[in-house]
Amino acid sequence: MRDEVNDALQALIEREVDMGAGEVAREAGRVLNAGGKRLRPILFLLAYRVAGGTKQDDVMPLALAFELIHTATLVHDDINDEAQQRRGIPTIHANAGQAKAVIAGDWLFVQGFGLGGRYSAQIVSIIARCCANIAVSEFDQLDHVLNLATSPEDYLSIVRGKTAGPFASGCYAAGLVAGLEDEQARALERFGMELGIAFQLVDDLLDLRGDERMGKPRGADVYEGKMTLPLIHALTLSHGKHRQRLSEVIEGFNDGDFDELMELLERSSSMEYAEILVRTHLERAQAELDRFPESEAKDMMMMITNLVKDRHA
Repeated sequence: MRDEVNDALQALIEREVDMGAGEVAREAGRVLNAGGKRLRPILFLLAYRVAGGTKQDDVMPLALAFELIHTATLVHDDINDEAQQRRGIPTIHANAGQAKAVIAGDWLFVQGFGLGGRYSAQIVSIIARCCANIAVSEFDQLDHVLNLATSPEDYLSIVRGKTAGPFASGCYAAGLVAGLEDEQARALERFGMELGIAFQLVDDLLDLRGDERMGKPRGADVYEGKMTLPLIHALTLSHGKHRQRLSEVIEGFNDGDFDELMELLERSSSMEYAEILVRTHLERAQAELDRFPESEAKDMMMMITNLVKDRHA
């Protein structure tokens, strides 16, 4: 399924180059086709099958639309974060300059909406709302950079809009494409939301522990001042000199602070707390899938939930 998605994305870029899109398509395609798990489009193809859909060509444009939109957000994120690499290759702004990177991100958004616009008004509205929520959450996240008063509720609100929202919207839309009634498709939406929250929590853990699969250096989120859940939890539970020191480490973080940061997080069992939440959200996701008949696609979606859980093991 990943090969099918990759082939379709490659064909789209080649078609656009042939039609005269030139450098913008080549730069966007360089990042788009540099790898990635393709978890989202695969998940949406499977959600379509779980919902009873049988014609993959009917849902493939939807899956590609979300992948193009997702990549567009990564291009713009990399500009904001001044990241030099994405998926093991130079970012677009590092390779072609910031101005061209902004345009390439916009181009990817347009391509995504061009594919998504083939569907019903309801599905186009779902995609539009999803993208609007990403923007709202990006604003909120910027407002919470190095904000030591960030609450778990603030964190979850950002995650629901930025990371989990696209999982939820794509699964929901795939169910509608397959012909589900809205109430039934909402179960797939809830599945995607729970899975997406768990996915982000695992990313938080991997960022702190370091993992080459992340495609970015260890502690990138801490350097950027992002308030991830382990940090928020530790700040909430720490008091006196321990909280003061944790605050100092977060606000002035550098490579030499890793061991001390991890000791402070372990002191409040914040990594373990995040792991418990991962399991809780994945169990909720699986409970939503239990509403659907047994099928190979359902088994594969269950397997994906387990793969997310095992990423931080």
